[in-house]
Amino acid sequence: MKKAGSPSRSKKKSKIIKTRRTECEFVGSFFDLKALPKDRLPHIAIAGRSNVGKSSLLNKLVGSKKMAKVSSTPGKTRSLNFFKMNQKFYIVDLPGYGYAKVSKKIQKDWGKLLENYLTDSAMLIGLVLLLDCRRDPTEQDRQLTGWLAARGLPVLIVMTKTDKLNKDKINKKSRQLQAEFGLEVMPFSIVSGIGKKELLNSTFSLVSEYLKSK
Repeated sequence: MKKAGSPSRSKKKSKIIKTRRTECEFVGSFFDLKALPKDRLPHIAIAGRSNVGKSSLLNKLVGSKKMAKVSSTPGKTRSLNFFKMNQKFYIVDLPGYGYAKVSKKIQKDWGKLLENYLTDSAMLIGLVLLLDCRRDPTEQDRQLTGWLAARGLPVLIVMTKTDKLNKDKINKKSRQLQAEFGLEVMPFSIVSGIGKKELLNSTFSLVSEYLKSK
């Protein structure tokens, strides 16, 4: 659903960041599913509650502090933000959810955008769900995994901010999430870099498997 009074795509200038293994280009922000890129490249979505660290994680993955804008105001992102990786696939930064100070009207609008994208996008091949290792999963987190499960698409849970806990607590939380969701759980820290290599490998492997099946 298009946000009232907003263009379907932002006019931000494209920028490209190259690292040893990846080339990442910001393509645009979209409020309308009809305006999404038409090049038929596969999508891997990244989702999570507001302030879970989505933008910081993406910046860590590509080795840049400026690729994805880190907002000081939780709940500010209301669009689908597309980043092209190695000219082969898109990482789609989804709007954060669960921020109480955002109006119910806005929450409804971007919630519908999220639902429509996750349930209807033909190019979506998987989801990376970010969970703060210090918090318990919410009903919204479970709903997202349910939408993907209904489509038979893979979900990877990534625990963020693991530098805030000791190793024993991280392992305990990982076991808890694995038991609850029945999914792979990967610890990640933008401070230490833990999980960066593993997450990159997982996303590129998923894309390779998808392309081989075509």
